[in-house]
Amino acid sequence: MQDCALIATRKGLFEVRRRNGGWTIEPSGFLGDPVTMMLPDRRDGTLYAALNLGHFGVKLHRRDRGAEAWTEIAVPAYPLQPENNKDDVAWKLSLIWALAAGGADEPGVLWAGTLPGGLFRSSDRGDSWELIRPLWDVPERREWFGGGYDVPGIHSICVDPRDSRHVLVGVSCGGAWVTRDGGANWSLSASGMRADYMPPERAEDQSIQDPHCIVQCGGAPDVFWSQHHNGIWRSTDGGALWRRVGQSLRETVSDFGFAVAVHPHDPDTAWFVPAAADQKRIPVDAALSVTRTRDGGKSFDVLRTGLPQQHCYDLVYRHGLAVSDDGHTLLMGSTTGGLWVSENGGDSWQEISTTLPPIYAVRLSFK
Repeated sequence: MQDCALIATRKGLFEVRRRNGGWTIEPSGFLGDPVTMMLPDRRDGTLYAALNLGHFGVKLHRRDRGAEAWTEIAVPAYPLQPENNKDDVAWKLSLIWALAAGGADEPGVLWAGTLPGGLFRSSDRGDSWELIRPLWDVPERREWFGGGYDVPGIHSICVDPRDSRHVLVGVSCGGAWVTRDGGANWSLSASGMRADYMPPERAEDQSIQDPHCIVQCGGAPDVFWSQHHNGIWRSTDGGALWRRVGQSLRETVSDFGFAVAVHPHDPDTAWFVPAAADQKRIPVDAALSVTRTRDGGKSFDVLRTGLPQQHCYDLVYRHGLAVSDDGHTLLMGSTTGGLWVSENGGDSWQEISTTLPPIYAVRLSFK
């Protein structure tokens, strides 16, 4: 089980460690600055942190294992937009929304998902980046639109542990896309999803779906889970077909939300954090809960023990829930600065802090 976690917040990066049976929080860098995403690379122990400094732009930093200092590295850069281009989206980096390591056979390879919807790849630990033009140039990208932001964005990157060239990405709002040749060719992978926010005749169009987050089971890589704008979806065939599950949650709490985590070895077990609705992004009845399925979505438990059940208005972003390698420890951070840990698969939770800055992402790290 990991005994260290990283917390990316609006005012810095923090490290959470287990000490003497409890948990401690310490700043880990960039105090006061918005850290939008971080990546602990288990292949070599490197840490990466992405910042959004507003007027000063997007920044990316790297810290090698054992080092104390962070080194600024290159950020993904879009090519010059052609003058005759009719794209509604400016070709300019505004946010790094996702960071993922390449496969174990690809030392130094990183992937970055960005706003306004570009996917980038680095082969040298972030010293340089290239835009994956085959995905950027798909005709369907003209239909993508913002979900949570004014422009589209890539927030989920799933690298198949069996084949590093097989990558699936999630786009808000642009569906799911898959490559099997390292990015040279891409195809839509959102069949079965349904977008109730669209006119009925377009509700099942794959290219306008809004998967809030997509995760892949490491021990059974053909299984994906998605918290979608319109419910919870699961695929058991590598993303070729998605099936909606959890509709019964609407009778108890909600199947709307942003975050999802899947058990690293058991593809039938996954966790979600429900919010009341798109127009009401707070917990149902102002009582925070986590929902869990252990049977592939046939049934769900609503888990509340240790979580605030009165006057709670916390929202958990799509990267605000993480599960450990053993599948027992979960960490959850909210927009109100709340941080909770469960060491029994979500059955009960312990409050670590309620005074952190708004939390963008949590990641359980390496020892």
